[in-house]
Amino acid sequence: MKIAVIPARGGSKRIPRKNIKEFCGKPMIAYSIEAALQSGCFDKVIVSTDDTEIAEVARRYGAEVPFIRPAELSNDYTGTIPVIRHAVEWCMQQGVDPQLVCCLYATAPFVTPKYLQQGLQQIIEQDADYAFTVTSYAFPIQRAIKISPQLGIEMFDSKNFNTRSQDLEEAWHDAGQFYWGKAEAWLSEKIIFGPESTPVILPRHRVQDIDTFEDWDRAEWLFKAMQV
Repeated sequence: MKIAVIPARGGSKRIPRKNIKEFCGKPMIAYSIEAALQSGCFDKVIVSTDDTEIAEVARRYGAEVPFIRPAELSNDYTGTIPVIRHAVEWCMQQGVDPQLVCCLYATAPFVTPKYLQQGLQQIIEQDADYAFTVTSYAFPIQRAIKISPQLGIEMFDSKNFNTRSQDLEEAWHDAGQFYWGKAEAWLSEKIIFGPESTPVILPRHRVQDIDTFEDWDRAEWLFKAMQV
């Protein structure tokens, strides 16, 4: 069995109620739920939340909310892996035997069924522990600079000052949309950023972190532009 687990706690600090705040006409979480359902990848689409209002919105858009996440897994310091592990263990206690579990973030309006399907194909074909979305940095990280408290400039690694950008190795970062994983990988809390994982490569225009109100505005502009 293949299940999607969408973590959506109610205590977002930087953007209050971010998971269900309206984004281009719909609650933010609706985009993740709809992409999961439209992908045809999943036997179940579950939202893991500690919040009754989020649960109500999730059900309205077609997800299941079969449990309320315990408070000890809903604070500011709880990582993703323990939350998904809890959902997998809950399913197993109910007699459900998930083999592949996809953690799909509630704040990923650019996620598409196509890439969820690609992630599923890759984790199966490569027999990987995880398959997750990545994208490339727009600028070589080897030439990054820092600003001192006195407004001075310093390179993180000055030996790359005279190296042409095209001669530097391309670097990638987590795109923060979804993580397909084997159930046993979640249960054993295996590291995600490791050699047993496979990357689902996204174009940069489909990636936008949404942690601040400035991020939110940029994401809406980008989303609307892509609809045109």
